[in-house]
Amino acid sequence: MVSVENEARKGRGPWQWFAPTDTKEERRLILKLDLLILPYAFLMFWVSYIDGTNISNAWVSGLSDDLGFHGNQLVHFQTMSTVGQIIGQIPSAIFFSILPMHWIVPGTQLGWGVFTLVQFRAQTYGQLMAYRFMIGFFEASLFPGIWYVLGSWYRPDEIGRRAGMFQMGLPFAALTAGLVQSGASANLDGVNGLAGWRWMFIIVSIMTFPTAFLGFFIWPGTPTMPNKIWIKEKDLAVHRKHFGAMAKNHVKGKHSWALWKGIFLDWKIWTFTIYNNLLYFSDPQPWSGYLLWLKSLGRYSDAKVNSLSATAPGVGMLLVLVINSFADWFGRPVAVLVAQGMNAISTLILIIWDVPEAAKWYAFNTYYADVGMNGVVFSYCQDACRRNDTERGIIVVVINIIAQIFRAWAGNLMFATVDAPRFQKGYGTCFAAAISIMGFTYYVRYLYARQE
Repeated sequence: MVSVENEARKGRGPWQWFAPTDTKEERRLILKLDLLILPYAFLMFWVSYIDGTNISNAWVSGLSDDLGFHGNQLVHFQTMSTVGQIIGQIPSAIFFSILPMHWIVPGTQLGWGVFTLVQFRAQTYGQLMAYRFMIGFFEASLFPGIWYVLGSWYRPDEIGRRAGMFQMGLPFAALTAGLVQSGASANLDGVNGLAGWRWMFIIVSIMTFPTAFLGFFIWPGTPTMPNKIWIKEKDLAVHRKHFGAMAKNHVKGKHSWALWKGIFLDWKIWTFTIYNNLLYFSDPQPWSGYLLWLKSLGRYSDAKVNSLSATAPGVGMLLVLVINSFADWFGRPVAVLVAQGMNAISTLILIIWDVPEAAKWYAFNTYYADVGMNGVVFSYCQDACRRNDTERGIIVVVINIIAQIFRAWAGNLMFATVDAPRFQKGYGTCFAAAISIMGFTYYVRYLYARQE
């Protein structure tokens, strides 16, 4: 199959960071972009995931008992964040190609930092539901925004490993959230009359604000609207040379009825919507099954539960990087087979459930393999949509919105808190989606080849 990605990969070993054809100036620019984009993208993703998921750590650390919460209210909080993300992404489909990304992403991060902080004062179910909605609303532009910037600066053959590096922020955040809550429970519980879980919300908001302000200066924007603190005209000239014929697609967005009609009549938006939905449905880790299982064992303190919950994301960091590197080295279908093969094994163990406890430890500690698939699916989408920046921004947002709409109701149906920690319906769905996405990848590959 002929593609930009495969052509650029020719003669390039897995250990090589640059393509053999890259000039000295191109390599210098790529390294500069790596230093501006990857550490900060990792940092944003890390902070975002902590702010978005720390409700689960708080739940098992006294929040539910202190405020009298029960039943499925944990999954309600998780779902409300998703609803906020769905609504918040709608304007992103328009703004990404017409406003500077080094304004949009850090600006919205300030918003979710504020609502992360005010959670510490929550007293009622309604208050916390409102705060979770606003956190999701302001977080909405982050994930598609990072992908939009990556696709603007990097060629399709360069995205895989870089996606893995920033997406390591997700398991690292899950790991850190557990350790932060463990420390708060052990050392701050009762200080100034506040429970440990309330201190966690204060701590993670303090982590959020400096990251947001840093973004206004560090985040490079896009080639059409660059952050001129770092990106000079000579950098843009080198970038145009590096991208070759694809550089002509970097134009400021112009929205029209014809553009939107063309997008919705084309194969890409519907195919990648299905692909991304399969990815979302195959992912078991957002529903806190591991954390709730540890709690159900009844043998660990709150601090120990949060500490042990860090093992799965710790393993997940390595899995995310390896799987996305496989996409660069051996092609995306190989990466999909590795990631979803591991995911299918772990979810099958959890479906059976009546297995030795060691098998459950293995299953929970490997189910972050699915997270590595984000980079594969979205890099495929970036590649297929590379001919039109405005189209690319719209499709990335739309496929993410539709997947989150399905997740919003699916969580309540398949991962109801009252079914914890077994979640038989949830893990069954994840297993079926994992098998399906392996086959669907080859259909995507066929359509992509036909387009090329």
